[in-house]
Amino acid sequence: MRSLIGLFVGLAISLSIVAFAGENPFSVFMILIRSAFGSPYDLGLALFYTTSLIFTGLSVSLAFQAGLFNIGAEGQLTVAALAAAATGVLLPEVPSPWAPLLATTLGISAGALWGFIPGWLKSRRGSHEVIVTMMMNFIAAALASYVVLDLIKNPESQNPESKILGPGYLLKDYDFVQKFFVDSPANLSLILALALSVLIYFFLYKTIWGYELRASGQNEVASEMAGISSKRWKTLAMTIAGALAGFVCVNEILGSSGRYKIGFSPEYGFVGIAVALLARSHPLGVIASAFLFGALQKGASDLDIETATITKDFARIIQAILIFSVAGATLIDFSWIRQKCFFWKKKGVTDANFE
Repeated sequence: MRSLIGLFVGLAISLSIVAFAGENPFSVFMILIRSAFGSPYDLGLALFYTTSLIFTGLSVSLAFQAGLFNIGAEGQLTVAALAAAATGVLLPEVPSPWAPLLATTLGISAGALWGFIPGWLKSRRGSHEVIVTMMMNFIAAALASYVVLDLIKNPESQNPESKILGPGYLLKDYDFVQKFFVDSPANLSLILALALSVLIYFFLYKTIWGYELRASGQNEVASEMAGISSKRWKTLAMTIAGALAGFVCVNEILGSSGRYKIGFSPEYGFVGIAVALLARSHPLGVIASAFLFGALQKGASDLDIETATITKDFARIIQAILIFSVAGATLIDFSWIRQKCFFWKKKGVTDANFE
């Protein structure tokens, strides 16, 4: 309830800024809606963005649950996509369906390794995960530039991109999702993202391992006294978080472009932080949050064309306002509503309704 209140307040503030800029708030809102949902292609592109944001949102959320701040999802998805692309370029003869399985396995393994390093340094050496993951983002970007431009560069293109993957690696050859969203990049990884959200939910809230992970994040000292190894779970949490971010390679490389393009990510890793915050680190909430940000990402593309003063960058402003408003709503005490409103008192509304 608090998140919904914050969401509506954030949207109201955003539309007020639009009015202050001299545009009709209702018209801008309708442009966003029409651009994101106006056709099967538009919806498919919005879902394509949503898919990658689900992966990165889950990555950041899982780390949050363990008391860690994973700033490194961008680097983790970068090395995962690089590993998947390099596999498809260097081993083009691997047949389907083994080819995408091989590329996916190596991709998420690279992402997991990129998450393991800061997790291990945090647990064993006390290094702050924010600093380490930020530095590893730069290392991942530099590594990708070197590998793509010097080792697997496409000689037939002037763009900074790799060679095309072998034909057996592409999901579109047996992807029923694209039949519903013709010519859009939406692909089978959307189903994978939804399944992972449910799987992470059951892991966190229905298993003893998930309980131990959450306990280590909420109170490390109490967890150690109860026999739970907080150091082990922090390392594992960052490793799993890296693997989750690495699943972006399935959507972007195997499901869409079929090659590695430098700068392919519109900061999925950093927007994933916003997705996790809006979802309050709940795996199922990440789905709705990612869809909101994915729709904003797609809807904002037409603002440059159809308005005089509002650009596509306004979507970032909306994202920031939504985060602040949702975070602020969690700090407000709504108990006065129950105390002051006779109707709600008669209906038995309690503070629990606003959690």
